[in-house]
Amino acid sequence: MNKPFISICIPSYKRVEHLINLLDSIAIQNFRDFEVVLTDDSPTDEVKAICLKYVDKLPLHYFKNESTLGTPENWNESIRKASGEWIKIMHDDDWFSNADSLESFAIAARENSDAFIFSSFINFQFSDNTSQQVSPSSFRLRKLKQDPVILLSRNCIGVPSVTMYKKEMGIQYDPTMKWLVDIDFYIRLLEQQPFKHIDKPLINVGFSENQLTTMFHNKPEIEIPEYVQLLKKTGTKHLKNMLVYDAWWRLLRNFQITNFEQLQKFANEDCPIVLKSIIKDVNRWPHWLLKLGPVSKILMSISYYSNKQKIKESN
Repeated sequence: MNKPFISICIPSYKRVEHLINLLDSIAIQNFRDFEVVLTDDSPTDEVKAICLKYVDKLPLHYFKNESTLGTPENWNESIRKASGEWIKIMHDDDWFSNADSLESFAIAARENSDAFIFSSFINFQFSDNTSQQVSPSSFRLRKLKQDPVILLSRNCIGVPSVTMYKKEMGIQYDPTMKWLVDIDFYIRLLEQQPFKHIDKPLINVGFSENQLTTMFHNKPEIEIPEYVQLLKKTGTKHLKNMLVYDAWWRLLRNFQITNFEQLQKFANEDCPIVLKSIIKDVNRWPHWLLKLGPVSKILMSISYYSNKQKIKESN
């Protein structure tokens, strides 16, 4: 039996009302050379019951995890179960925006066989049914091509549901990360291959208050350790990029980190010593002043240029 061109991987957990929406959007796709791999992390059989209703509509392979894997290991599990040439992960609260979405991904894959592919998308707020189209600027795409670590400054790609990549890359999501798990994954992929952006909103991305990203937001005990972990993975050399430097400036400013020891306490490990200089500069100014965006950007720029030599020497 020939392997499918695309594996649509769904790491599912409880949200059956959204899962139905996703499965319905898959069922109407015009492109049909795909399989659906669903790994169920739920404690009940609700998801399984839904899947049974789609056995005649979709080439769906259902797997119940023996124990709860959590995020992102359940993502990895669905990818491991896939047999397709390309991996198209879809979170269970996201869905295809139209019947041609998967075909657009397939066309991009055939024309860019060595690329990491991602599309524009539509943010959909479940709380008030509002939506907004999201596309990366040409500036961000140009900077992303030069240095993928700029994703730390702004995730101009989006959530994993808007992406597709070749399974043979063999890269998994880091199970030790939650907040920066997608950015870390993208950086490692883009260090090995180019990207192709599809300038069409092919995916609807659902947002609600009970999502993990919402729960982790603005929690220094979550964010700081992962920033430090990613800095160690990629190297302090990337602080020479002003966008990366600015990401660290904003992190230290927003969490009001006043000294290096406080940073290390949150990180639970030794931090690169070059961060001392950024912390010192952040704390030269009152916090109310740094809350003024344009002023903070100017002060960040002054700090950046004064510390460039220290960053170079730290590599």
